[in-house]
Amino acid sequence: MSTTASRRTDPAVPTGAVGADGGVTGALRLVLRAVLRTLRGLHWYLKEVMGENAYLHYLESYRRRHGTDEGAMGAREFWKDLTDEQDRNPKARCC
Repeated sequence: MSTTASRRTDPAVPTGAVGADGGVTGALRLVLRAVLRTLRGLHWYLKEVMGENAYLHYLESYRRRHGTDEGAMGAREFWKDLTDEQDRNPKARCC
């Protein structure tokens, strides 16, 4: 039995999810895109909450104010400055 034939009879694959040629149909493709979009959104949200995007936000702000990246802090300098500032001025945070 070929792989294509076994996919068509596999009870785990929803009816209509596999085309005649064994490829993924439009309905399943839409579901997979929705799942991927949800996972990307979750990834973005976690990065925002954890502060991982802080340097990117700093660069965007710097570009808006100065019109260039020239003179902006490097990533290492930014993170050192940020942690030093947090140590000097502690606020309510988890750690």
